[in-house]
Amino acid sequence: MKNDPLVFQMSIAKGKPQSYRKDAPRKKKVCPFCDVAHLTDIYEQAGPMIWLHNKFPTLRDTVQTVLIESDDHHGDIATYSRDYNRKLMKFALACFKKMQADPQYQSVLWYKNFGPNSGGSLVHPHMQIVGLQKEDGYKYLHPNNFEGETVFQSADVEVNVAEHPVQGYTELNFNTYHEQDLDLWADWIQSGVKYMLNVMYNGRCDSYNLFFYPRFDHGICAKLITRFNAPPYFVGYKLSQVNDELTLDLEAKRFGKFFANGLKIEK
Repeated sequence: MKNDPLVFQMSIAKGKPQSYRKDAPRKKKVCPFCDVAHLTDIYEQAGPMIWLHNKFPTLRDTVQTVLIESDDHHGDIATYSRDYNRKLMKFALACFKKMQADPQYQSVLWYKNFGPNSGGSLVHPHMQIVGLQKEDGYKYLHPNNFEGETVFQSADVEVNVAEHPVQGYTELNFNTYHEQDLDLWADWIQSGVKYMLNVMYNGRCDSYNLFFYPRFDHGICAKLITRFNAPPYFVGYKLSQVNDELTLDLEAKRFGKFFANGLKIEK
């Protein structure tokens, strides 16, 4: 398979604001996502949730957009109320679908970075929706990347621990088949983020990526990936690694109990 990398335009990136650089605190720059009064090129807005054009389109042959999740600078999926997180997922999905419907894009990517090891640049909670004009952003993925050890199954939502992860070692998949129960889907995603940051690896994980993929049956899969240093087998050979069967089974059972206990607490 031919490798066609996305081209990163360094000249545009030079002016991009950064939260994770060592000199960032000394600069005392205003967070651009907190400065709502000066935001421009807004596509959609629902209260503090704002979808707008990315001022720093660093990738060639793309249209890059940003979805500001909240007006809480240090907020995250893990800290939002259940109701707010449900609204966020529905708003973001609607924005994603609008971009998907535009024929100028060969594919559209929707993802979120969180934490210093996630590859993100700003702390303020946001997602990115990127239209690729010349690339199929899903060409290296396989159907079994979204299958695994089942945690939960209903008529419209299936949750599993990936047995064939994209990168590894532990990835949580949240499949919704026909989008009839997006509230439940959003609840599982939120529980997964809490579990990943506080329970998995005994709380040593401080960063994650959340990716969203259109399914062949018109549903959506959300994939939650822990972020540490990428393993050399993946960096050098694109070989993902997965935990052994016993560990996967244990993780699935622990996550299922964590979600159930969370429901009891919020009730």
